[in-house]
Amino acid sequence: MMETVNPTRTRREAALLVFVVFLLGLLVGAVGNHFYGERVWGGKQETALPPRGSSRTQVLNEFTRELELTPDQQTKVGAIIDDARSQVRALYAPLDAQHDQLRQQARARIRAVLTPEQLPKFDQFMHRVDEQRKKAQSEH
Repeated sequence: MMETVNPTRTRREAALLVFVVFLLGLLVGAVGNHFYGERVWGGKQETALPPRGSSRTQVLNEFTRELELTPDQQTKVGAIIDDARSQVRALYAPLDAQHDQLRQQARARIRAVLTPEQLPKFDQFMHRVDEQRKKAQSEH
């Protein structure tokens, strides 16, 4: 007896095979790109500027390394960085209170959704977040 071919089943199997081959292609491409990047860039892509939020020391060290600053230039550039950062802080100071108010409102809304058992955990978590934010702000 001859086996009958179910066209619907055959189409599903073909579609599944195409999908699996597509996913394997994506995976091989991603892995290849990763290893290519490791080989070409040594695992780290250089950027022209220090990352946003870098500390004063990180920024000054980057300038010193890239520009080979003398100690006198380091002092002057450090003063310029300090001045610019204080101007930026002054610019954003009025928004800090508004930002804190919005943060507290969002927290109150989240607290309203939580169970009594979840509230202490939420408070502990928010305390850790606040401490991390204070630490990050003091470093900049």
